[in-house]
Amino acid sequence: MIHYHGTPIGGTRDEVARFAVGRHFLIPFPRPEDIPIIADVGSSFILDNGAFTIWKQSGVLDVNGYISFCEQWHRHPGFDWALIPDIINGSEEENDAMLVLWPNHIAGVPVYHIGESFERLQRLAAKYKTVAIGSSGLWPNPGSSGWWNRIALIMDAICDADGKPPCKLHGLRMMDPEIFTRLPLSSADSTNVAQNKNLIRRFGIYPAPTQSQRAAVIASRIEAQNSAAYWQTQQQKVLFPGAFA
Repeated sequence: MIHYHGTPIGGTRDEVARFAVGRHFLIPFPRPEDIPIIADVGSSFILDNGAFTIWKQSGVLDVNGYISFCEQWHRHPGFDWALIPDIINGSEEENDAMLVLWPNHIAGVPVYHIGESFERLQRLAAKYKTVAIGSSGLWPNPGSSGWWNRIALIMDAICDADGKPPCKLHGLRMMDPEIFTRLPLSSADSTNVAQNKNLIRRFGIYPAPTQSQRAAVIASRIEAQNSAAYWQTQQQKVLFPGAFA
């Protein structure tokens, strides 16, 4: 599994550079300031249009600006793919229309919102090599009991009898070991490092002295764990007995 750390990381440019070496990152279109360093010393990166954050702030995504941004970076050796723009809480028809606008020469990954029909997920999985799963609507918080109930239904719908999905799955905001170790994800992202590297109490009575060291501690603990090889419905019901009622 690839662990993509959300940016901007924060701190000095030297601290960002030290942390970025050998790691994978998600670069949001509204905050691209870390991409020059990450493109130089990171292992790889994906591009995020920032639709979720923009939606929370009641803003409007500049789709053409985002596509131009992706045009600038998609031929870089470290580029993996870009999230195709989506409409949070939009209809399936609206989000399907967004897919048509995406340029074919840029590796793009569609977003499946977990409130959408299983038919749309199956349709996306049949067409794309990778599908990103996003949490919104009635299930905005990955890891909550209601969220697990919905994800279990989604995994049952998309995985075969052996628990294997037909394409690669990316978990948006799912890079919590309590989540990704129980799902057959090929990759996931989160802003855990950026948000918590300065939360000193998280490190106990002997905190790492610098931001880059604290960031490395958080990242290393996440990266040491892998996703599930396949989906096991019954096992998840045992692990989360209240979530699958």
